[in-house]
Amino acid sequence: MADERMTGVDLDRLRSFRVLAEELHFTRAAARLHLTQPALSQQVRALERQLGAELVRRDARGCTLTEVGRIVAAEAQRLLAEVDAGAARIRAAAGGFDGRLRLAYTRSARGGRVDALIARFRERYPQVEIVAETAWTAPNVAGLLAGRYDAAFVRPPIEEPSLTCRHVDSEELLLAVPQRHRLAACRRVQRSDIVEEPAVMWPRDNGPGMYDRIIAQVWPHGGFRLAHHEPDDEQLLRAVAGGTVIAAVPAGRARALTMPGVRLRRFAAPVPTVDTALAYQTNSTNPAVHRLAALLA
Repeated sequence: MADERMTGVDLDRLRSFRVLAEELHFTRAAARLHLTQPALSQQVRALERQLGAELVRRDARGCTLTEVGRIVAAEAQRLLAEVDAGAARIRAAAGGFDGRLRLAYTRSARGGRVDALIARFRERYPQVEIVAETAWTAPNVAGLLAGRYDAAFVRPPIEEPSLTCRHVDSEELLLAVPQRHRLAACRRVQRSDIVEEPAVMWPRDNGPGMYDRIIAQVWPHGGFRLAHHEPDDEQLLRAVAGGTVIAAVPAGRARALTMPGVRLRRFAAPVPTVDTALAYQTNSTNPAVHRLAALLA
């Protein structure tokens, strides 16, 4: 019955009555509310008319609550606490301090600045739930376009006008060679040294932009001779360890895997690099996405 009576009650009147119920004195309650005493009296009378019952009785020392007034005061305390908590949750979600972030990592770019960025985001916005997956750049882009992800780490360049890409990191490409290969003793490898050398790569469909960028930098004048594809960087290095092929691999991934039988060599200038970027829909309405992107500023 109390809930039915409270339905549609003006919240400002309820807040004023709650303070009056705590003070049991119009002057003190009005001071706390930064109202004049007549204004507070008008709010209480309006609430009584709305509820159809007397809530307070004045006396020489202030006022007392009626039986209905005590029920209304208790219900007001409960309802206003729920309203305030709900408003706080809404403000937190709208400000990116709460909510959910559906995030996709790219397989070749874990660790380093990517993990540092997410750690910083978790520290600053601990109430945001991160639901993470890991895939290649091309599936990550498809997931963003389909609305399955809010943000994704990718290997640019990305040719999708509806997506914004924010630079996260750049890393050097290294040449992985078998430990008995003729280039294993070189400090720096010239591009001319690897023309027509049998090489392994992952499938271009995994990340067309990165694939083409690697070929353009490492074999700028042609001479890329694909021996076969391997599914990921780990398998590339295993193939290199077999002793018959070479591979260009991002430095972070290559050094993290430390494959026996493989030597990592740097290229002569200009040093080839690949980038990592944070991609998201330009018109995204998820505040957590923009909070994450802002940490890159």
